[in-house]
Amino acid sequence: MSDHSFTTSLRWAGSTAAGYDAYPREHELGVAGETVRASSAGAFLGDPDRPNPEQLLVAAASSCQLLSFLAVAARARLDVVDYRDEAIGHMPEESRPMWLTHIVLRPRITFTGSPPRAKIERLVEVAHRECFIAASLRSEIVIESVLVGVTD
Repeated sequence: MSDHSFTTSLRWAGSTAAGYDAYPREHELGVAGETVRASSAGAFLGDPDRPNPEQLLVAAASSCQLLSFLAVAARARLDVVDYRDEAIGHMPEESRPMWLTHIVLRPRITFTGSPPRAKIERLVEVAHRECFIAASLRSEIVIESVLVGVTD
């Protein structure tokens, strides 16, 4: 069995000589030939208009759930025609060290063919178990699906 490797690049330049409050948080992330300008969150003296690592982690969990669900739905010969998610990650300040304690995914999934709700709910769970990112995190991941075009 072979291993899979995933590479990224990161570049930052500046100076930390003036202390914590003064150094720039902006940096460049290279992923699959694309460059994303990121920063720390605004709460940590970063640029709130740029993606931050916490958002990128939540986005990775959301994206992985999407891709895992599409795979299980396709294998089950279900027709998914739209999938949208408004995910949120929670990082309480009282947790030390601070970490994303839980992520809530809120996929709104639209189907044709009126599949049974119970079957779709089971496939959402299967997709979660098959999601590589979810399996890699210690954060609790909650999925609050809204299913459109299903029968009860």
